Formats: sequence, C-alpha cells, structure tokens
Amino acid sequence: MKVIVTGATGMVGEGVLLECLENNTIKKVLMINRKPSPVKHPKLIELIVPNFMDLEAFDAQLTGYDACFYCAGISSVGMDEVKYTQITYDTTMSLASKLASLNPNMVFTYVSGSHTDSSEKGRVMWARVKGKTENDLIKLPFKGVYNFRPGFMKPFKGQKNVKTFLKPLIFLFPILLPTKSLTLKQVGQAMINVVEKGYSKNILEIDDIKIAAK
Repeated sequence: MKVIVTGATGMVGEGVLLECLENNTIKKVLMINRKPSPVKHPKLIELIVPNFMDLEAFDAQLTGYDACFYCAGISSVGMDEVKYTQITYDTTMSLASKLASLNPNMVFTYVSGSHTDSSEKGRVMWARVKGKTENDLIKLPFKGVYNFRPGFMKPFKGQKNVKTFLKPLIFLFPILLPTKSLTLKQVGQAMINVVEKGYSKNILEIDDIKIAAK
C-alpha cells in the first residue's frame, strides 16, 4: 500500500507516520509538510508544499497513492472563525479535492475530534468548522472517506512532537479515563485497516477506532 501522510510535524501526524513506517502493509509513504522534517526512512519520501491552496505544480508527485491520512490541524484557541476556517476547512478541502481528481481509488481518512458538530449549527466554533469539513469530505469522489474522532492519544515512545503540558498526563490520563483514551498506534493501525477492509461508518468515534485497530 502507498500512502500520503500530512501533519507529521505535529503529534498525531508523527504518531501515524511512525506506525506507517513500522507496518509491513505500507510500502511507500509520501510525507507532505510545509517545512522539512528530520525523519528519514527507506520507504519515506518528503514533499514540501508551502501553500496547500496552490497545488497545480504537484500533480505528478501526488498521483499513484492508495490512501491519504490527513492529520494536519491547529488549535482554535485565540483564533476567529474566518482564520480557523481557512486553515482547517479550506486547506483540507483543497488537498482532498486535488487527490480525489488524481487518485479516484483512494481512501481518505481525516483526523477530526471528539464532539465535532455534524449539524454545523452548534455554539462551538471549532466543532462547527470540523463538522463542515467532515461533511464535505464525504461528498468527494473517493473510494472511501473516514472521519476519525479520537480523544486523548498516548504518543509513541520517543515521539518528538509532544506538547510540554501533555507530558505529565501521558500515563495518568489513560488510567483515569480509559474509555476516552487511545494510543497513536491504535489510531495508525485503524487508519491502515479501514483502507484495506473498510468500516461500517464514515465517522469513527473512540470505540470505533479501537475496533478498527484490531
């Protein structure tokens, strides 16, 4: 399987990337970043894309893949809805639309978040924007689209991109709230498995991700 991973300079994307590099099902990984990553591996290729809204020059590099694991994202803290929508919705849909046109047999997985608002009408801004993103991704002509809504995610041992405030919670949170916790290995395994086997739902909550990871 040949896959694309975005967001590898963040915690979720880095964890999914590490699972892809460890997993024998994955033969080639294209890592799309805005800035270079120090990660090197024989089956890893890095593509620097400064602007996800301007992809016309990258058709050849983006063609020939079975899946995209879209893990890029940003916190909504301190952001207004216009800016957050530009980063969360517009850039995601730009890349997804391009990939759908180049790879009609691709499966697209999108890391959303627990409590995302599918109605797009709730009070919480980030949840509305994520909900619209999920809804519009499902409309694209991919072979399949799966929206992942994880909770707390325990990183791989040795991960570099882990926020300082999370480090004390890494071992504590799964013990206190096991039903709301996952490992990033589970998230990566679930993404790979839904590409191979599909899943009965387009939206995967925490329990669904655990099932899909098995």
